[in-house]
Amino acid sequence: MHVPEATPGRLSRARRRHLFRLLPVLPSVLLLGLFLLAPVAWSFYASFTDVALSGKAAREPSWLGLDNYARMVSEPGFPLALWLTVVFVGASAIVGQNVLGLALALLMARGNRVLARTVGTAVVAAWVLPEIVAAFAAYAYFSRDGTLNQLLGVAGAQGTDWLYAFPMAAVVLANTWRGTAFSMLVYRAALAEVPGEIQEAALMDGAGGWQRLRLITLPMIRNSIASNLMLITLQTLAVFTLVWVMTAGGPAGASTTLPVLAYQEAFKFGDIGYGTAIASVLVLIGMVFGLAYVRLLRGAAR
Repeated sequence: MHVPEATPGRLSRARRRHLFRLLPVLPSVLLLGLFLLAPVAWSFYASFTDVALSGKAAREPSWLGLDNYARMVSEPGFPLALWLTVVFVGASAIVGQNVLGLALALLMARGNRVLARTVGTAVVAAWVLPEIVAAFAAYAYFSRDGTLNQLLGVAGAQGTDWLYAFPMAAVVLANTWRGTAFSMLVYRAALAEVPGEIQEAALMDGAGGWQRLRLITLPMIRNSIASNLMLITLQTLAVFTLVWVMTAGGPAGASTTLPVLAYQEAFKFGDIGYGTAIASVLVLIGMVFGLAYVRLLRGAAR
């Protein structure tokens, strides 16, 4: 069978059609480049300088090369903040929001309708609150004279200053409370796509609830699991307001995550160069997580 060769005229017409299709997205690409890529590029550049908020370095910053990154390795504050960031993301996103969101989605799909709607409404209410409002609500709950200690007092138990004694646990629980609704909604939509006939066939074959979940439900929603993990991980990496309002990174750096440390160095101590170096590392960590989840998504799609 003879296939006609592509002529230059046909190729040019195909290129023009392709360019015309790209025109509607061009404004979005330009806006992303202006408001997202440009600041990120400037941050990477600033991380190699001694630019500051005030003084001579604010007017005429000097090139330092890798000095800011060498300083991160040598100072104890950065390794601690890096470890606390890993704990915060792992506990509140990968485990907390993901597992609790799936459990709530299963409850809404299989439980009593009134109970499911009540739980769903309560969880979504925390998600729709502005972050600053949710942060103050969590602070009021865990503070020394807050709601949690008041409830413990009514029950006859002795409370404590949770934000001082267990600051990391408090911010992990607060972020899990605020972010679980997103995972719940993602999994609720994914579970609705699982064919009921397969579940009924497995039930007739004698498969229990755990077996159906492990062998049927989870494999069929694995794409949604991977997508949800990627989104909540990247979102939790960037959480700042919640931690800052509740603990400000204290006491003695016990809840200082990388976003908080970057803010402190850049705007509290005025060292913009060192602060942007920390922020650049945070961006690189996010890119690593993003690439890992993209590979996971591709593997799940095969």
